[in-house]
Amino acid sequence: MDICAIKCINEKKVKETVKTIPKQKDIGQMADIFKALSDPSRLKIVLALLNQEHCVCDIAVICNQTDSAISHQLRILRTLKIVKNRREGKIIYYSIDDEHVTSLINMSLDHVRH
Repeated sequence: MDICAIKCINEKKVKETVKTIPKQKDIGQMADIFKALSDPSRLKIVLALLNQEHCVCDIAVICNQTDSAISHQLRILRTLKIVKNRREGKIIYYSIDDEHVTSLINMSLDHVRH
């Protein structure tokens, strides 16, 4: 078994670590981001937006899905501030919300390719 043979809690280390753990609200928001990105369709959308913005029609073609399905996924990603949008006339363009998202995705990709 992968458990300690004896119970010996290092209180100093435990207290130090507990101080570094984010608040429950932050943990919940982090979990929501990872849940959103754990869906292959949403992850593919984010990957498609890593280097340039696209409209829903473009993303639908890239991801081989309907415009409606992409719009639904983008709404989830936008709510979690993973992607953002901007309007240009009648067209709405989507892009990655900020560099934190880009870093997270690139680090994940580096990890799986390692």
